[in-house]
Amino acid sequence: MSERALLRRIRVWLVVFIVCLVLSGLTAFPLVTEVHWAEDLLNSSASPVPEHFPALTEWIARVGTGLDEADANYPFVLYGTDWLAFAHLVIAVAFYGPYRDPVRNIWVVEFGMIACAGIIPLALICGPIRDIPFWWTVIDMSFGVFGVIPLLVVRRLIKRLEAASAVPA
Repeated sequence: MSERALLRRIRVWLVVFIVCLVLSGLTAFPLVTEVHWAEDLLNSSASPVPEHFPALTEWIARVGTGLDEADANYPFVLYGTDWLAFAHLVIAVAFYGPYRDPVRNIWVVEFGMIACAGIIPLALICGPIRDIPFWWTVIDMSFGVFGVIPLLVVRRLIKRLEAASAVPA
């Protein structure tokens, strides 16, 4: 594969990763509204979820109640999700470095891989402390598992680009 084709593939994977980070970050801002939408969707007459997954319906209702109480009485607690959103957006910006110069900025991709790996112990430790159901902790951990996949592909492609660039023409 040519250097140009490698660079194009790296950039496509990075754009997908950046878009996912941005979307993930943006969805943390309207959390209260989104949970209300999820409750409405789960409790609609057409939804089979309450019958087949009652724990999910109960969990979303509990989260909704907690967010409503926090929003009404302690809105500063939700400021934490604003910072979570901001962090996602800042991290997404950092991936412009590898987009621009993948070989020189491979460390950003490796940093992202370390962050994805860090999601697993964080979820396993903090989930039980915060009374998060284990099945939800597994969903949280999946962000690290699925997030590392494009980064592994990008790292492999960057290593191939680096090797191809080192070969005299």
